[in-house]
Amino acid sequence: MQLTRRKAVFGRMLPLIALAAAVCGIGGAQAADNYPSKPIRIIVPYPAGGGTDTIARLIGTQLTNRWGQPVVVENKPGASGILGNDTVAKAPGDGYTVLMGITTVVQIPSLYKKVPYKLSDLTPVSQVAKSADLFMVPSSSGIKTLQDFVAQAKADPKKFNYGSYGNATSSHLNGEQFKMKAGIEMVHVPYQGSGPEMAALLGGQVASALVDATAAYPHIKSDKLTILAITGTQRHPSLPNVPTMGEVGYKGFEANGWFGLFLPASTPQAIVDKFGAEAAAIVKTPEMNKRLLDMGLIPVGSQPAEFKAVLDKDAAHWKGIVEAAKISMD
Repeated sequence: MQLTRRKAVFGRMLPLIALAAAVCGIGGAQAADNYPSKPIRIIVPYPAGGGTDTIARLIGTQLTNRWGQPVVVENKPGASGILGNDTVAKAPGDGYTVLMGITTVVQIPSLYKKVPYKLSDLTPVSQVAKSADLFMVPSSSGIKTLQDFVAQAKADPKKFNYGSYGNATSSHLNGEQFKMKAGIEMVHVPYQGSGPEMAALLGGQVASALVDATAAYPHIKSDKLTILAITGTQRHPSLPNVPTMGEVGYKGFEANGWFGLFLPASTPQAIVDKFGAEAAAIVKTPEMNKRLLDMGLIPVGSQPAEFKAVLDKDAAHWKGIVEAAKISMD
């Protein structure tokens, strides 16, 4: 009897539920039609002057030109990017607070037990560009291939270490995975960013380093450095003779680093799609394409659903490395 009444009540509510869903859909579409109608903030979770900041400003300038609304880049560095990410995760879902994030967005949940936001609090908008780590050694080492490096590291473990552009970064995780795959021991030497790491490698202060392609790009023709391999699924357009890690026998380094745009999860899908389409169009312009290539990056310009597929795959990949290497930043 009571179950019958509940079914009857639910049956009477169905039209109201359908109407509410329709109204929400219309509201989201109307919001997108009027969007943007005021200035937009792009939050960069790192200091000014770096690659993430540069890309955010390039995108922001193009959005201003296309939409006629000011786009302001705001740097919120701190806690390995957590502070800036959290700012956007907790922002109103109106499309006016945007995150220019990097790969750490999906790595942080595995590395830290206490994070003030969930990955699901952010919605992907567009993957702007892909990056990769270059495995490099000083040319003075005489090492020419990754196989040579492994052989020497096994023969004299105390002689070798590797630099990264920071704890809990892709270079750190890739370095730890390489140690496990190659069966070698190397001390991890973290630096505060790719710039100091690059300087240390050029100065011979570290025996090897996994350097972000953006930071390495100005030095790739230097006779002081030898590039042994590159992470990712493809060779870099500017380095056609440098093999991928997979090509020289080390699988599991297929995940690229990336730069991408996010909005709060509560943002209407119509606005997410509009922003994603605009960002993708900007990346595909010859001007932006060239600027990204000149930075050592591979332009992408994806739609929201495509970027989400990358996030899901990468989150599982990095979590596997963190668990296998027993890395924790707490």
